Amino acid sequence: VQLQASGGGLVQAGGSLRLSCAVSGTFFVINYVGWFRQTPGKERELVAISASAGSTTYGDSAKGRFTISRDNDKNTAYLQMGGLKPEDTATYYCSAFVTTTRGGERLWGQGTLVTVSS
Repeated sequence: VQLQASGGGLVQAGGSLRLSCAVSGTFFVINYVGWFRQTPGKERELVAISASAGSTTYGDSAKGRFTISRDNDKNTAYLQMGGLKPEDTATYYCSAFVTTTRGGERLWGQGTLVTVSS
């Protein structure tokens, strides 16, 4: 099972970006999928998570500005980011927990850099 993240880039403060995370491979269910972010010298922090039952959890920095959604037919999750601030600049990592024949597996995708200019 692999995660493919895309959608990062450079945007001006106040702008918007949409990140995508596609889950591919053989699995029974995507228990949850979402994004964390990290800047140099800091711990990785939760941005948003979407669970298979439909619940969502947002980190404090994302509440009110970011929206996570899922297309279950495409096994893809999206993070719509709006009202971006320079402090949102970070490497964003897609993460998922899936159930496979080997049991539960936590996966990380490659990071995608988001840069917000002031």
